[in-house]
Parts: sequence; C-alpha cells; structure tokens
Amino acid sequence: MSVLTDQGIADMVTTTLHKYGRGRFTQIAQELTEYYVMPRLLRKGNIRIISDGIGIKEHLMNKTGGESRWVGLKEEDVLNQVDVLDDLTVLWCRLTDNMTWERRQLLENRGESRLNNVILPQRVAMMLRMATALEAAFWGAPDASDSKKPWGLKYWIVKNATQGFNGGVPTGFSNVGGVSLTDTPTFKNWTDTYTYVTKADLIKKLRKAHRRTNWRSPTKAAGMLGDFGARRALWMNEETISNIEDVGEGQNENLGRDVASMDDQIVFKKHAMNYVPYLDDDTTNPIYMLEDTTITPFILKGDNLRESDARISPRQHNSIESHVDLSINFVMTNRRANAVINK
Repeated sequence: MSVLTDQGIADMVTTTLHKYGRGRFTQIAQELTEYYVMPRLLRKGNIRIISDGIGIKEHLMNKTGGESRWVGLKEEDVLNQVDVLDDLTVLWCRLTDNMTWERRQLLENRGESRLNNVILPQRVAMMLRMATALEAAFWGAPDASDSKKPWGLKYWIVKNATQGFNGGVPTGFSNVGGVSLTDTPTFKNWTDTYTYVTKADLIKKLRKAHRRTNWRSPTKAAGMLGDFGARRALWMNEETISNIEDVGEGQNENLGRDVASMDDQIVFKKHAMNYVPYLDDDTTNPIYMLEDTTITPFILKGDNLRESDARISPRQHNSIESHVDLSINFVMTNRRANAVINK
C-alpha cells in the first residue's frame, strides 16, 4: 500500500493548480460588480514588459525651444540649442498573495474531484484578492508617505476647481513622477467643475474638455507618441451615470417599451461612458475622461502574476503553500490628454 508523502501532496497540489479540476462551486465572494484592471488593462497589448532595472524611465518633450524666425536675404544665423526633454521616473511596486492548505485537510479529501474542491476555491479567492487590490490601486492614489502602493489614476489626474489645464501635483507630493511642474508646466491635466447633470452644464463642459485635450501633432517622427483621442472612455460612479442616462432618455423620443433603454449604452461622442464601482465613495461625483493610450501598466518581466509551485511551509510542517507575485506600476506620459470634471 503506497503512502502519500508530504512531497507527494505538494506535487499533487502543483499539478491540480494547472488543471483547474472538475469540482463545481458558485462564487459569491467578490466585492465589486465590475473589475477593470485585471480583465481589461492587464491584457496582452495593453501592458509593457520591462526586462530589468529598478524602475521605469520615460522621456517627455516639454518645450520647443522658442520660435522660428522670418529672415531677410543674407541675414546671419542665430543658433540656439535648447534642452527639450524631461525625464519621468517611476519605481516598481510589488503585490503578493498566497494560498495554503493543511496536509490533513487534503488527506480527508482524497480523489481528484474532491481534491479540486479544496484547492480551486482557494486559488479563485486569492486571484479575487489580487484583482481587488489592483482595482483600488488603479482608481486611487497612495499617500505621499506610502512607497509600496502604485501611482493610480487619482495620482496622475488631479482635480481642480478652475477650468483649464490646472491638474497639478497630487496632495502631499512635490512633483509628479519626478517631473517639476515649474520646469514642465505642460504636464497638467484638464480640470473643471459642474453643478448639474444637464446639457447646459455638465455636457457642455465635457464637450469643451474633449476638444481641448484632443491633441494632434503636425509632425511625425519614429518613436514619438504625438496623437491622442482615439481610445477615449469616460468613467464615473453610479449616481453620475444614472443621471446621465436620464439625460440620454430625455432626448430620445422613441423609447418604445424599454423602461431603461440607455442602460449600458450611453456614449459621449461615440466614446463609452462606464460605471466604476470604486468611484462610488467619491462624493465629488467625478467624470474621468481617460485616453487609454496615455496610461500604461508597466510590468517586470518574469513577475507578471507569477505563481510559484506548491511547497511544504517551512514553519508549518503540515501546511502546503503557493504564492503569486506581481511587479507593476502605472505610468501616464501625457496628462494633458486627460480630464476630470467633478461636482
């Protein structure tokens, strides 16, 4: 009769992790109805993988160096070389989680289908925790004293009561990604405020924000990211999108029998308007007009939701453990292609 050893259990757990198993269960544990970061933002094509280094550095062209001159015949040249680049520097942030099982718990649930019922829910719960942590990080901003958390949307897109490019330095910080806004004043997002969700107030201000942040470069060059606006989306909380849906239905004379015809279909200039559960606690009811191509998740190669093999826990001899790790930060290279309008 064969004996199921500790290493045999660990090997069995590792194998099962990648099979996903036959066990059935209903997941009602998630905290949010909708997740943005893990299922959408971290997809292939949306991320940039960095092979090495302690962080990320991007170059920003922050000035043109003056004006061209109209000259007469045989007029002498005036040479003026100006440094037109600034550096944006972002360090890695590291997210980790783990799952563990007790040896005797696995012994009590022998047989493939029963074993999967033990392991798979633990893995799903772990990944849900990771997704929730990423969601909170992306839609928020860390305290200036917290170097462990990534720089999320509220770090890069800062509110201001004055209309214009006034999105400055986030609270508690002295610069934005190492960029001084005194030296690089063009590194600011569009801001505005509204009082009513009406066409005369909020919608009118959204139109202006859309025009003023729709940058198109007259020159092209290899490696230059000069055009923005094609991949826009608007993100807001439940109260705001519900009020906007009312505006949309109010201008539709052919609603038919659908009493909620605008739900999940509302758009602004053909750009989707989306509900973000994580913004429900924001009582300023902001609308973020986000150009997707300007904010990128940078991930360290080899540490993209990397799952370790199961092993015997060094401090609990009857426990088997497995870990998942992610090195990431969010980088916005063109703040002025984005806007926030809050109540």
